[in-house]
Amino acid sequence: MNLRLDVSRCSVFALTSNRSTPLKNNYILIDFENVQPRNLELLRGHPCKLIVFIGANQKSVPFDFAEQLQGLGENACYQKITGNGSNALDFHIAFYLGELAAQDADAYFHIISRDKGFDPLITHLRQRKIPALRHVDLSEVPFVKISNASSLDQKIEAIVDSLKSRGNSRPRKIRTLKGTVNALFRKTLDDADLEALVRELNERGHVDFSDQAVSYGPHIVRH
Repeated sequence: MNLRLDVSRCSVFALTSNRSTPLKNNYILIDFENVQPRNLELLRGHPCKLIVFIGANQKSVPFDFAEQLQGLGENACYQKITGNGSNALDFHIAFYLGELAAQDADAYFHIISRDKGFDPLITHLRQRKIPALRHVDLSEVPFVKISNASSLDQKIEAIVDSLKSRGNSRPRKIRTLKGTVNALFRKTLDDADLEALVRELNERGHVDFSDQAVSYGPHIVRH
């Protein structure tokens, strides 16, 4: 069963940063021509904003997807693109991501698409200290991984993914790194757990310490 699209309420300008919360926004931009997620419920309860980019000729979406998106309330909307072309939707995503980055400089950005053509844009954003990643599935988004992580390996993998996304804005001091890791876990870690995770990052070669300075291993830097 499909539902007709209602894009009249969709405005990227309504998804600006909420400065009243200490948590940084995560903006998720879905290339719906390329990926049709079935797990939007993973985003519930997280500080994120979702924009689903729809082709110019698309008139409807599957009922289950529409129902899950509506469950996210004001934190989600459709953005129908203008015109057709092989890369038309990609250009729209790039434009809106840039506009959002200008409005909300502290945010994280995630493109959901199998299209590797976004990767040069992601690299450029990280060089400009704008945290960004491309994922094939919503389950790969770092804050989703963290919320579902139970084992030490899963937690370390989620932290590493987040550090990769930060590019040149990665923490340079041990204290800042600890604050970043704790923020990823929504400040729920006690001191012992936080110390254990940072120590594990060091032992696995993901980070190195010199006095109070932090440097990063090739698995993070060369991503």
